Amino acid sequence: MGIFLARRLITLLATLLATSLTVFVVLEILPGDPALTIMGPDANSEAVAALRTELGLDKPAPQRYLAWIVGLTKGEMGVSYTYKVPVGGLIVERLALTVPLALISMALTVVIALALGVYAAASHGRAGDWGVMAFTQLGIAVPSFWFGILLILLFAVQLRWLPAGGFPGWEAGPFEVARALALPAFALALVQAAILARVTRSAVLEVMREDFVRTARAKGLTRRAALWRHVLRNALIPVVTVMGLQFANLLAGTIVIESVFSLPGLGRLVFQAITQRDLVVVKNMVVLLAALVVTVNFLVDVAYAAIDPRIRLTG
Repeated sequence: MGIFLARRLITLLATLLATSLTVFVVLEILPGDPALTIMGPDANSEAVAALRTELGLDKPAPQRYLAWIVGLTKGEMGVSYTYKVPVGGLIVERLALTVPLALISMALTVVIALALGVYAAASHGRAGDWGVMAFTQLGIAVPSFWFGILLILLFAVQLRWLPAGGFPGWEAGPFEVARALALPAFALALVQAAILARVTRSAVLEVMREDFVRTARAKGLTRRAALWRHVLRNALIPVVTVMGLQFANLLAGTIVIESVFSLPGLGRLVFQAITQRDLVVVKNMVVLLAALVVTVNFLVDVAYAAIDPRIRLTG
Protein backbone atom coordinates (compact mmCIF):
# COMPACT_ATOMS: atom_id res chain seq x y z
CA MET A 1 0.00 0.00 0.00
CA GLY A 2 2.85 2.39 0.83
CA ILE A 3 4.57 1.81 -2.52
CA PHE A 4 1.26 2.28 -4.33
CA LEU A 5 0.61 5.63 -2.64
CA ALA A 6 4.23 6.77 -3.12
CA ARG A 7 4.03 6.16 -6.86
CA ARG A 8 0.75 8.03 -7.13
CA LEU A 9 2.16 10.92 -5.08
CA ILE A 10 5.23 11.19 -7.32
CA THR A 11 2.94 11.24 -10.36
CA LEU A 12 0.86 14.00 -8.73
CA LEU A 13 3.91 16.18 -8.03
CA ALA A 14 5.34 15.64 -11.53
CA THR A 15 2.00 16.59 -13.09
CA LEU A 16 1.77 19.77 -11.03
CA LEU A 17 5.32 20.74 -11.95
CA ALA A 18 4.68 20.18 -15.66
CA THR A 19 1.41 22.14 -15.44
CA SER A 20 3.04 25.10 -13.71
CA LEU A 21 5.84 25.21 -16.30
CA THR A 22 3.33 25.10 -19.16
CA VAL A 23 1.22 27.88 -17.66
CA PHE A 24 4.29 30.04 -17.05
CA VAL A 25 5.54 29.61 -20.62
CA VAL A 26 2.12 30.28 -22.18
CA LEU A 27 1.29 33.36 -20.11
CA GLU A 28 4.67 35.01 -19.56
CA ILE A 29 6.90 33.99 -22.46
CA LEU A 30 4.88 33.16 -25.57
CA PRO A 31 2.72 36.36 -25.63
CA GLY A 32 5.90 38.47 -25.84
CA ASP A 33 5.32 41.14 -23.18
CA PRO A 34 2.81 40.30 -20.42
CA ALA A 35 2.83 43.92 -19.20
CA LEU A 36 1.74 45.13 -22.64
CA THR A 37 -0.91 42.38 -22.75
CA ILE A 38 -2.32 43.56 -19.41
CA MET A 39 -2.37 47.28 -20.23
CA GLY A 40 -3.31 47.01 -23.89
CA PRO A 41 -1.55 48.05 -27.12
CA ASP A 42 -2.40 51.75 -26.64
CA ALA A 43 -0.75 52.04 -23.23
CA ASN A 44 2.00 54.55 -22.53
CA SER A 45 5.49 53.04 -22.81
CA GLU A 46 6.54 54.46 -19.45
CA ALA A 47 3.48 52.94 -17.74
CA VAL A 48 4.23 49.60 -19.38
CA ALA A 49 7.83 49.74 -18.21
CA ALA A 50 6.70 50.60 -14.65
CA LEU A 51 4.26 47.68 -14.62
CA ARG A 52 6.96 45.37 -15.96
CA THR A 53 9.18 46.35 -13.05
CA GLU A 54 6.31 46.05 -10.55
CA LEU A 55 5.52 42.50 -11.71
CA GLY A 56 9.20 41.51 -11.83
CA LEU A 57 9.09 40.94 -15.59
CA ASP A 58 12.46 42.66 -16.02
CA LYS A 59 14.14 39.62 -14.42
CA PRO A 60 15.23 36.49 -16.34
CA ALA A 61 12.47 33.94 -16.99
CA PRO A 62 14.08 31.07 -14.97
CA GLN A 63 14.44 33.37 -11.96
CA ARG A 64 10.80 34.49 -12.25
CA TYR A 65 9.57 30.92 -12.54
CA LEU A 66 11.58 29.74 -9.53
CA ALA A 67 10.39 32.70 -7.45
CA TRP A 68 6.78 31.97 -8.43
CA ILE A 69 7.04 28.27 -7.46
CA VAL A 70 8.69 29.11 -4.14
CA GLY A 71 5.95 31.65 -3.48
CA LEU A 72 3.26 29.06 -4.25
CA THR A 73 4.74 26.68 -1.68
CA LYS A 74 4.49 29.50 0.89
CA GLY A 75 0.99 30.53 -0.16
CA GLU A 76 2.26 33.80 -1.69
CA MET A 77 0.67 34.36 -5.12
CA GLY A 78 1.39 38.02 -5.67
CA VAL A 79 -0.99 40.98 -5.91
CA SER A 80 -3.85 41.24 -8.38
CA TYR A 81 -3.36 43.97 -10.97
CA THR A 82 -7.12 44.64 -11.12
CA TYR A 83 -8.23 44.30 -7.49
CA LYS A 84 -4.99 45.50 -5.84
CA VAL A 85 -5.26 42.79 -3.17
CA PRO A 86 -3.26 39.58 -2.56
CA VAL A 87 -4.33 36.87 -5.00
CA GLY A 88 -4.28 34.23 -2.25
CA GLY A 89 -6.90 36.04 -0.18
CA LEU A 90 -9.00 36.65 -3.27
CA ILE A 91 -8.99 32.94 -4.16
CA VAL A 92 -9.75 31.81 -0.61
CA GLU A 93 -12.70 34.22 -0.47
CA ARG A 94 -14.15 32.79 -3.71
CA LEU A 95 -13.38 29.17 -2.78
CA ALA A 96 -15.62 29.62 0.27
CA LEU A 97 -18.55 29.66 -2.15
CA THR A 98 -17.41 27.39 -4.99
CA VAL A 99 -16.38 24.43 -2.84
CA PRO A 100 -19.69 24.19 -0.92
CA LEU A 101 -21.58 24.57 -4.21
CA ALA A 102 -19.53 21.75 -5.76
CA LEU A 103 -19.99 19.53 -2.69
CA ILE A 104 -23.77 20.06 -2.65
CA SER A 105 -23.95 19.39 -6.39
CA MET A 106 -21.82 16.27 -6.03
CA ALA A 107 -23.98 14.94 -3.19
CA LEU A 108 -27.12 15.46 -5.27
CA THR A 109 -25.40 13.84 -8.26
CA VAL A 110 -24.44 10.72 -6.31
CA VAL A 111 -27.88 10.26 -4.72
CA ILE A 112 -29.77 10.73 -7.99
CA ALA A 113 -27.35 8.74 -10.14
CA LEU A 114 -26.96 5.71 -7.87
CA ALA A 115 -30.71 5.45 -7.33
CA LEU A 116 -31.51 5.74 -11.05
CA GLY A 117 -28.59 3.59 -12.18
CA VAL A 118 -29.32 0.70 -9.84
CA TYR A 119 -33.05 0.92 -10.56
CA ALA A 120 -32.43 0.84 -14.32
CA ALA A 121 -30.13 -2.17 -13.99
CA ALA A 122 -32.65 -4.02 -11.79
CA SER A 123 -35.38 -3.23 -14.35
CA HIS A 124 -33.22 -4.10 -17.35
CA GLY A 125 -35.26 -4.35 -20.55
CA ARG A 126 -38.47 -3.07 -18.95
CA ALA A 127 -40.28 0.27 -18.88
CA GLY A 128 -38.34 1.56 -15.86
CA ASP A 129 -35.04 0.99 -17.64
CA TRP A 130 -36.25 2.75 -20.79
CA GLY A 131 -37.55 5.70 -18.77
CA VAL A 132 -34.25 6.18 -16.95
CA MET A 133 -32.30 5.95 -20.21
CA ALA A 134 -34.55 8.55 -21.81
CA PHE A 135 -34.06 10.89 -18.84
CA THR A 136 -30.28 10.46 -18.87
CA GLN A 137 -30.12 11.04 -22.61
CA LEU A 138 -31.99 14.31 -22.13
CA GLY A 139 -29.68 15.27 -19.27
CA ILE A 140 -26.58 14.65 -21.36
CA ALA A 141 -27.94 16.55 -24.36
CA VAL A 142 -29.05 19.70 -22.49
CA PRO A 143 -26.27 21.93 -21.03
CA SER A 144 -26.32 22.86 -17.36
CA PHE A 145 -26.80 26.58 -17.99
CA TRP A 146 -30.02 25.84 -19.91
CA PHE A 147 -31.28 23.76 -16.97
CA GLY A 148 -30.38 26.73 -14.78
CA ILE A 149 -32.43 29.12 -16.89
CA LEU A 150 -35.40 26.74 -16.86
CA LEU A 151 -35.15 26.36 -13.09
CA ILE A 152 -35.07 30.16 -12.69
CA LEU A 153 -38.17 30.56 -14.87
CA LEU A 154 -40.07 27.90 -12.91
CA PHE A 155 -39.03 28.33 -9.27
CA ALA A 156 -38.02 32.01 -9.21
CA VAL A 157 -40.24 33.72 -11.81
CA GLN A 158 -43.41 31.61 -11.81
CA LEU A 159 -43.59 30.05 -8.35
CA ARG A 160 -41.37 32.60 -6.55
CA TRP A 161 -40.13 29.99 -4.13
CA LEU A 162 -36.40 30.59 -4.60
CA PRO A 163 -34.21 33.59 -5.55
CA ALA A 164 -33.16 33.92 -9.20
CA GLY A 165 -29.54 34.64 -8.31
CA GLY A 166 -27.09 36.35 -6.02
CA PHE A 167 -25.57 35.24 -2.74
CA PRO A 168 -26.59 36.79 0.60
CA GLY A 169 -23.38 35.82 2.39
CA TRP A 170 -22.74 33.17 5.01
CA GLU A 171 -23.77 35.56 7.78
CA ALA A 172 -27.36 35.42 6.44
CA GLY A 173 -27.78 31.96 7.95
CA PRO A 174 -28.00 28.39 6.59
CA PHE A 175 -31.59 28.74 5.39
CA GLU A 176 -30.89 31.73 3.14
CA VAL A 177 -27.65 30.15 1.90
CA ALA A 178 -29.49 26.93 1.03
CA ARG A 179 -32.15 28.92 -0.86
CA ALA A 180 -29.47 30.77 -2.83
CA LEU A 181 -27.50 27.62 -3.76
CA ALA A 182 -30.43 25.26 -4.40
CA LEU A 183 -31.06 26.15 -8.06
CA PRO A 184 -27.40 26.31 -9.20
CA ALA A 185 -26.65 23.06 -7.36
CA PHE A 186 -29.55 21.27 -9.07
CA ALA A 187 -28.60 22.75 -12.45
CA LEU A 188 -25.08 21.35 -12.08
CA ALA A 189 -26.22 18.04 -10.60
CA LEU A 190 -28.80 17.12 -13.24
CA VAL A 191 -26.27 16.92 -16.07
CA GLN A 192 -23.66 15.10 -14.00
CA ALA A 193 -26.26 12.70 -12.59
CA ALA A 194 -27.37 11.75 -16.10
CA ILE A 195 -23.81 10.73 -17.00
CA LEU A 196 -23.15 8.91 -13.74
CA ALA A 197 -26.47 7.05 -13.85
CA ARG A 198 -25.60 5.52 -17.23
CA VAL A 199 -22.17 4.48 -15.96
CA THR A 200 -23.73 2.97 -12.82
CA ARG A 201 -26.29 1.04 -14.86
CA SER A 202 -23.64 -0.43 -17.17
CA ALA A 203 -21.32 -1.36 -14.29
CA VAL A 204 -24.11 -2.97 -12.26
CA LEU A 205 -25.35 -4.99 -15.27
CA GLU A 206 -21.85 -6.26 -15.91
CA VAL A 207 -21.34 -7.39 -12.31
CA MET A 208 -24.79 -8.99 -12.14
CA ARG A 209 -23.64 -11.52 -14.76
CA GLU A 210 -20.74 -12.74 -12.59
CA ASP A 211 -20.70 -16.22 -11.06
CA PHE A 212 -20.50 -15.03 -7.46
CA VAL A 213 -23.83 -13.20 -7.85
CA ARG A 214 -25.53 -16.36 -9.10
CA THR A 215 -23.97 -18.25 -6.18
CA ALA A 216 -25.32 -15.70 -3.70
CA ARG A 217 -28.78 -15.99 -5.23
CA ALA A 218 -28.55 -19.81 -5.15
CA LYS A 219 -27.82 -19.64 -1.42
CA GLY A 220 -31.17 -17.93 -0.87
CA LEU A 221 -30.20 -14.26 -0.98
CA THR A 222 -32.94 -12.08 -2.42
CA ARG A 223 -32.35 -10.11 -5.61
CA ARG A 224 -32.43 -6.79 -3.75
CA ALA A 225 -30.02 -7.99 -1.06
CA ALA A 226 -27.58 -9.38 -3.63
CA LEU A 227 -27.80 -6.14 -5.56
CA TRP A 228 -26.97 -3.84 -2.64
CA ARG A 229 -24.60 -6.11 -0.67
CA HIS A 230 -22.51 -7.65 -3.43
CA VAL A 231 -23.15 -6.14 -6.85
CA LEU A 232 -22.95 -2.42 -6.05
CA ARG A 233 -19.60 -2.54 -4.25
CA ASN A 234 -17.96 -4.53 -7.05
CA ALA A 235 -19.40 -2.09 -9.59
CA LEU A 236 -17.98 0.97 -7.83
CA ILE A 237 -14.59 1.13 -9.60
CA PRO A 238 -15.84 2.76 -12.84
CA VAL A 239 -18.43 4.72 -10.84
CA VAL A 240 -15.78 6.19 -8.52
CA THR A 241 -13.65 7.06 -11.54
CA VAL A 242 -16.43 9.13 -13.07
CA MET A 243 -17.32 10.64 -9.69
CA GLY A 244 -13.77 11.88 -9.24
CA LEU A 245 -13.67 13.41 -12.70
CA GLN A 246 -17.09 14.98 -12.20
CA PHE A 247 -16.14 16.60 -8.89
CA ALA A 248 -13.02 18.03 -10.50
CA ASN A 249 -15.18 19.33 -13.35
CA LEU A 250 -17.61 20.89 -10.87
CA LEU A 251 -14.76 22.76 -9.21
CA ALA A 252 -13.19 23.87 -12.48
CA GLY A 253 -16.28 24.27 -14.62
CA THR A 254 -18.63 26.52 -12.64
CA ILE A 255 -17.85 29.61 -14.72
CA VAL A 256 -21.10 29.58 -16.71
CA ILE A 257 -23.40 28.58 -13.83
CA GLU A 258 -21.93 31.18 -11.49
CA SER A 259 -22.43 33.78 -14.21
CA VAL A 260 -26.05 32.68 -14.79
CA PHE A 261 -26.87 32.92 -11.08
CA SER A 262 -24.55 35.90 -10.33
CA LEU A 263 -22.59 33.96 -7.71
CA PRO A 264 -19.26 35.47 -6.56
CA GLY A 265 -17.36 32.19 -6.77
CA LEU A 266 -14.15 30.88 -8.28
CA GLY A 267 -15.59 30.43 -11.75
CA ARG A 268 -16.75 34.02 -11.94
CA LEU A 269 -13.34 35.19 -10.72
CA VAL A 270 -11.66 33.32 -13.59
CA PHE A 271 -14.04 34.89 -16.09
CA GLN A 272 -13.48 38.38 -14.69
CA ALA A 273 -9.69 37.95 -14.58
CA ILE A 274 -9.61 36.84 -18.23
CA THR A 275 -11.81 39.69 -19.44
CA GLN A 276 -9.77 42.22 -17.42
CA ARG A 277 -6.47 40.68 -18.58
CA ASP A 278 -5.29 40.18 -15.01
CA LEU A 279 -2.56 37.65 -15.83
CA VAL A 280 -1.40 37.43 -12.21
CA VAL A 281 -4.79 36.05 -11.16
CA VAL A 282 -5.19 33.89 -14.29
CA LYS A 283 -1.78 32.26 -13.83
CA ASN A 284 -2.39 31.29 -10.22
CA MET A 285 -6.01 30.28 -10.84
CA VAL A 286 -5.10 27.88 -13.65
CA VAL A 287 -2.47 26.19 -11.51
CA LEU A 288 -4.86 26.01 -8.56
CA LEU A 289 -7.60 24.40 -10.65
CA ALA A 290 -5.08 21.95 -12.09
CA ALA A 291 -3.92 21.13 -8.56
CA LEU A 292 -7.52 20.50 -7.48
CA VAL A 293 -8.12 18.17 -10.45
CA VAL A 294 -4.89 16.24 -9.88
CA THR A 295 -5.55 15.99 -6.13
CA VAL A 296 -9.05 14.64 -6.73
CA ASN A 297 -7.62 12.06 -9.13
CA PHE A 298 -5.09 11.07 -6.46
CA LEU A 299 -7.91 10.61 -3.93
CA VAL A 300 -9.76 8.51 -6.51
CA ASP A 301 -6.71 6.24 -6.78
CA VAL A 302 -6.69 5.91 -2.99
CA ALA A 303 -10.39 5.04 -3.10
CA TYR A 304 -9.61 2.36 -5.70
CA ALA A 305 -7.17 0.74 -3.30
CA ALA A 306 -9.72 0.87 -0.48
CA ILE A 307 -12.49 -0.67 -2.60
CA ASP A 308 -10.45 -3.33 -4.39
CA PRO A 309 -7.31 -4.70 -2.62
CA ARG A 310 -6.10 -6.20 -5.92
CA ILE A 311 -5.32 -2.71 -7.21
CA ARG A 312 -2.92 -1.81 -4.43
CA LEU A 313 -1.25 -5.22 -4.64
CA THR A 314 -0.66 -4.97 -8.40
CA GLY A 315 -0.07 -1.20 -8.35
